[in-house]
Amino acid sequence: MQLTAKKSLNHALLISICTPQFKGDEATESLAELARLVTTLGFKVVGTQSQRQSSTKKINVLGLGKLAEIAQLTGNKGVIEDGEEGEYLADEELTVNPSAVPLDMPSDNLPFACADVVVFDCDLSPSQLRNVENQLGVEVFDRTGIIIEIFSRHARTKTAKLQVEIARLNYVAPRLRESSCGDKERQMGKGAGETTLELNRRKVRDQLAELKRELVSVQHEMKGRRTQRSELFCVALVGYTNAGKSSMMRAITGSDVLSENKLFATLDTTVRALFPVTQPRILVSDTVGFIKKLPHDLVASFHSTLAEAQDASLLLYVVDASDPSFRSQLDVVHTVLNEVGVEDSKKLLILNKSDQLEPEQQQALMEEFPDAMMTSTLNPVDVSKLHKYIVDVAQQEMIEDEIIVPYTAKGIIGEIRSSMSVIKEEYEYSHIKLTVRSNSIDLARLKKRMLNL
Repeated sequence: MQLTAKKSLNHALLISICTPQFKGDEATESLAELARLVTTLGFKVVGTQSQRQSSTKKINVLGLGKLAEIAQLTGNKGVIEDGEEGEYLADEELTVNPSAVPLDMPSDNLPFACADVVVFDCDLSPSQLRNVENQLGVEVFDRTGIIIEIFSRHARTKTAKLQVEIARLNYVAPRLRESSCGDKERQMGKGAGETTLELNRRKVRDQLAELKRELVSVQHEMKGRRTQRSELFCVALVGYTNAGKSSMMRAITGSDVLSENKLFATLDTTVRALFPVTQPRILVSDTVGFIKKLPHDLVASFHSTLAEAQDASLLLYVVDASDPSFRSQLDVVHTVLNEVGVEDSKKLLILNKSDQLEPEQQQALMEEFPDAMMTSTLNPVDVSKLHKYIVDVAQQEMIEDEIIVPYTAKGIIGEIRSSMSVIKEEYEYSHIKLTVRSNSIDLARLKKRMLNL
């Protein structure tokens, strides 16, 4: 089973299930975010429906009346069976922020085009997914399915593709269904006695085992590269998806990192040197963005990618300050980073996209977050200010020392200039005395080498 949004599916109807634990502003923001996720896949959001239920675990998810209403909006292609009723939400109880979703997205009970895909803003069990699809007669996605599909489309490097495919197969495995020929169908030759479903499940298990072995090998290589970089000062950009991390990466490193205004444009960790270049070099890594209700399998799969943040000397928490929900998004970032063991690194909150804020809003935010830095990657002054901050923090971790280099030592001076910050030079009769700043590892290595000259 391949979870793929077909090109023919153009019109998406979004469904919100409000429970005692999930309602009000939280449900509103979540539905608006789901609309952005679905739009990222190329669907056109044509409407929303909502219902209050005691939980999302009921076999039909929605009440019978609501299912019948939605079936009309999808062309009455399915068969509505008996189910449990739910309470209807008054329209004013769930209002999607119009600035967060397409302008043509109508609210409940407004006329809109017939939907050919339905997306639930919650996770559905395999049986729930099957029941709702049968009753509505169209393809149905849950929130996790949408996120995994986006990750599948945006993965570029081998590591990211392996991680996403593992998460996708873990999601797909329990949702495999028997072929239309029925449970009695048997496979001839190898695997005789197995049903199509059993054979497909075994294939998925074999695929998962092979992918995990391959990922372990790739992760070992990644760990080796991180070890080589461990002597340098490293900065990791972390934050919610679409907070502007990749744009900031471009601004402070002068690199050509992909920067798009869409969710999960970046899945692959990119490492570049801070620009203008410093001595020693300072490395900057752009990590995968987070999102509310990020599937556990994806968090587990991307553990090695997030290790860049774990090994970083400085974490820049980038938030979209123009998004009213950035505080709750920041909570998500803290939660995920705690899951992977990132706790003790030095941190700085970056209130990004300040160009989209009024001066009064900027002032209010700085009063609320006095230790944060207000920035816009479109403002060269802000970029320079952030560059200076990073360099200053890196300098604080360096050690100042004197190195005596004989004139007969060939090549040493050039190596020192390329890897350390030279503060002072004094030319004596038989040697040069250099005052340098560098990390303790490089200094110890240099001194040991000087003893062997």
